[in-house]
Amino acid sequence: MTHDTRSSLLHAALDAADRGWHVFPLRPDTKRPALHGEQACPRTGQCADGHVKWEQRATIDPDRIRATWSHGPFNVGIATGPSGLLVVDLDVPKDKGSSDAPSGAATFGALCERAGQAVPTTYRTRTASGGTHLYFTAPTGFRLTNTAGTVGELVDTRAWGGYVVAAGSLTPTGPYEALCGPETAPLPGWLQSILQPAPRAPQGPSMASPGQSSRYADVALTSETRNVAAAQLGARESTLFRAARALGRFVAWGDLPRHVVEQALQEAGEAAGLPASECRSTLRSALNWSITHNQTRRDAA
Repeated sequence: MTHDTRSSLLHAALDAADRGWHVFPLRPDTKRPALHGEQACPRTGQCADGHVKWEQRATIDPDRIRATWSHGPFNVGIATGPSGLLVVDLDVPKDKGSSDAPSGAATFGALCERAGQAVPTTYRTRTASGGTHLYFTAPTGFRLTNTAGTVGELVDTRAWGGYVVAAGSLTPTGPYEALCGPETAPLPGWLQSILQPAPRAPQGPSMASPGQSSRYADVALTSETRNVAAAQLGARESTLFRAARALGRFVAWGDLPRHVVEQALQEAGEAAGLPASECRSTLRSALNWSITHNQTRRDAA
């Protein structure tokens, strides 16, 4: 590894930090953090009071960055949560010879079209594998976390608890390269609605009346069913999955009977072209998860 390579990687780290993005070192030529793990933690320095993970150690301090990169040609990791970023990872099919699996970029483009929006113009990078990272400013008021397949096939997101490899980093399969200027667009509202946590059921005196809540649940059922039925090839299963997750909370809260939700989404999924068995499997998994994670009781004191 030449001095020029180390210098360029330092520049990449400083450039990211100058944008307010918190960086930390990755092992040379890899995507793995170069910091020690909890098992090997010496409990000294920053870790004197307990192990400090990479997300907490990521920094925008140029002096710390220079000191770190003076020790080696580290690739650059960007901790997305502390940086106020939500990064959409558009991957490519692992089996490039398969004609059945659309790329993450194609799936994301179809989702944008269905939302009536163009693919957002924002800072983006090309990954070493040939995929794309789209950088967005994360919304305030929500602590978004990583997702895998929630948005669509080969469309993952990185937020709190995650990181991405910065442009300028190098791997044996290729470099990470910036594809456009530094402007980072706000996260689109339609995408935020998919990613943000389901709202909690209101409690106490301000809670909605059963009639109001039931009407809202009915509207949600109609809307989600329509979305599933209109889903395009490449996004059908993920749309069904998201709809079941969204409606499962109404089942948990007693606003909708489970069999009504299952029947409506089963019919919509089959109308979109999904096999009946795949619909049943997806619905069972998504509804079970949503009901388990939305157990807020309306009659709690």
